Amino acid sequence: MTPLLLLHAGVADSRMWQHQVEALSATHQVITPDLRGYGENPVVPKYSDAGDVLALLDDLGLDQVAAVGASYGGYVLQQAASQQPDRFTRLVLLCAPTDNVEPDAALEALWTEEETLIEAGDLEAATELTVQHWIGPDADDAARDLLRTMQRRAFELQIPAGDVDKEDYPVTPETLTMPVRLITGAHDYQFFADSATYLMDRLPNAERKDLPWAGHLPTLERPSEALQLIL
Repeated sequence: MTPLLLLHAGVADSRMWQHQVEALSATHQVITPDLRGYGENPVVPKYSDAGDVLALLDDLGLDQVAAVGASYGGYVLQQAASQQPDRFTRLVLLCAPTDNVEPDAALEALWTEEETLIEAGDLEAATELTVQHWIGPDADDAARDLLRTMQRRAFELQIPAGDVDKEDYPVTPETLTMPVRLITGAHDYQFFADSATYLMDRLPNAERKDLPWAGHLPTLERPSEALQLIL
């Protein structure tokens, strides 16, 4: 079966793929790691998320994979693929940021509010802020509860770890010649649409789908429709 790597969003962990994994596993070897500081993967003092991903593929003996990255996971995927483009046969980037694009004012304000709550020690309020702003209007209560659980777990792992030395690799879109599908949501922050526009102008073999119903996490908001977009 074709190996398929799924990298989760920065407000989630590998559990965000739970609605898609069973269907994808019928035709693919599905790999759903937790990045460091999420789910079951603790933070270490020095690391690279993209480096970890490439090391995981080495450990699994996988020369090539197709890959899907949501939000921050999509950014990690761009870094890894820029380092070893021949290793990735296809990419799907769901509401993903990229280099050289500035966040919009609304997103900057959200990050400031979150940081204020974290510094005050009010992690419950910071968690609810995530649930309020990072998932679209079509999400049901179960999806919101799952996001709440995943974000709370991330805070539990990341905040006690303090400052860490995390290396990002440069993203070079022009070298990513594999087919790439960019997906954006109309209810998401402008930063992610701007990132998709930047990538569309530079990726050699890309297509873009703008979802009028979606927020930032379409795989949680409409799981079946998101599955078809991935397939």
